[in-house]
Amino acid sequence: MGMEAAETAREVGRHRWVEWLARAGYAASGLIHVVIGWIAAQVALGGGGDADQSGALGSLRSAPGGAVLLWVCVVGFVALALWQLVDAVAGADELTDRVKDGAKAVVYAVLGVTAFSFARGGGSDGEQRTDDLTAMVMGMPFGRVLVAAVGVGVLAVGGYHVYKGVSEKFLEDLRTTGGGTSGRAVTWAGRIGYAAKGVALAVVGLLFVVAAWQADPEEAGGMDAALKALSDQPLGTALLLVVAVGLVLYGVYSFARARYARM
Repeated sequence: MGMEAAETAREVGRHRWVEWLARAGYAASGLIHVVIGWIAAQVALGGGGDADQSGALGSLRSAPGGAVLLWVCVVGFVALALWQLVDAVAGADELTDRVKDGAKAVVYAVLGVTAFSFARGGGSDGEQRTDDLTAMVMGMPFGRVLVAAVGVGVLAVGGYHVYKGVSEKFLEDLRTTGGGTSGRAVTWAGRIGYAAKGVALAVVGLLFVVAAWQADPEEAGGMDAALKALSDQPLGTALLLVVAVGLVLYGVYSFARARYARM
């Protein structure tokens, strides 16, 4: 990419208002994780609900002021996707960093599209969408290998989340946590939150690997299927409650990141 084009992309994506909206995207991510954690806790205690992004967005829509919150999420996720895209195109020097920034841009863009669907009164079943996509991939040449590769990739991402939490590497993403009690609270929220999200993602990856092994796309699943799979294990209620609390804490950390993130 030419130097002038890269500089233009950087200027467009680095306006102050884009940074503010991108920070709102981190806050929106925090809100989604808090709601997912809350739904997961209800499931652990015998209640119902879909403990994934679609379930969280549906819950927000039915809450007082939910329509406004959903539109804030849409704008925040789109701005955050733009911010990450600029980093991928004209920011980081290392290819691996560009790939990571590009992947984050895609994730936030998908979140923005999903939130937009709910904000307009629509919606989607996240688990059914995952099953359908897995079935489509399995129908392709070497489809089972591709599904297994996706599972291994998600497992790796989950493992990295656990490592990032335990090692406190997530603090590198922050300018400061304010020091004192506030700083310690953010550190603990990030430490537990990243580890809990990593466990949930690792289970998602395992579900994809099992689906590929058994050639059954319905064995695959997203966050909701992963969390409910945890509840079926020995001491599953306690395990799911711990992960649910961890997801809430990840949301709390995301609120702090909205303010203190290195942008």
